Amino acid sequence: MAEFTLPKNSRIGKGREHKAADGAKNRKVFRIYRWDPEAGGNPRLDTYEIDLDRCGPMVLDALIYIKNEIDATLTFRRSCREGICGSCAMNIGGTNTLACTRAISDCGGEVPVYPLPHMEVQKDLVPNLEHFYAQYASIKPWLQTETPAPPDRERLQSKEDRAKLDGLYECILCACCSTSCPSYWWNGDRYLGPAILLQAYRWIIDSRDENTGERLDQLEDPFRLYRCHTIMNCTNTCPKGLNPAKAIAEIKKLMVSRTM
Repeated sequence: MAEFTLPKNSRIGKGREHKAADGAKNRKVFRIYRWDPEAGGNPRLDTYEIDLDRCGPMVLDALIYIKNEIDATLTFRRSCREGICGSCAMNIGGTNTLACTRAISDCGGEVPVYPLPHMEVQKDLVPNLEHFYAQYASIKPWLQTETPAPPDRERLQSKEDRAKLDGLYECILCACCSTSCPSYWWNGDRYLGPAILLQAYRWIIDSRDENTGERLDQLEDPFRLYRCHTIMNCTNTCPKGLNPAKAIAEIKKLMVSRTM
């Protein structure tokens, strides 16, 4: 029987505990992944007990409260606080989501908070997204045309063609879907993943784009597209309610139809 062991510095140890102030009546415990590359050593889980009466209703509010009032060394990304930028994507209670749209009241019991899974961690809750964005750039996510644009107006499309972009353009590239996909975990170096393929379909289906053939040629690869096995984790976890799995299926249908 084969035996596998984790690298020594990958084992998560018990961290520090921070209790809420005396007199706090509305208490909630957050267990947060901590790792500092400059300090070395193994990652740890720090425990923070906070008074919910002193912070806002969302998990991001709790993280900001912890950083401002308890532990200034806690590191995480945030920006818009409106579910638009995708900066605060992380794994909360076992689900990839946005900390700014995840209500504390929806988290039962203690709340475990980790960085997005199967990504290199830069520090604490901050994953390295360099490869993810390089994959995004590889699909050329902009309008490509050969026909000169009218000098005095924008490129128009019908209401019907515009409606085809609904459910695609709303993607905020938070990477929640891609980092929930087992196929991306094991083949992320070659498989583009659900987020990037949804973005690719957004441009393939755009009636104003004139480079559909080349875009499909670029995706015609055993790994870039076809590592998707319709597991549906991507659709289940998307904090924007989008359906990357459907977009990938539509690309596959286009691949088949153009060879018939």
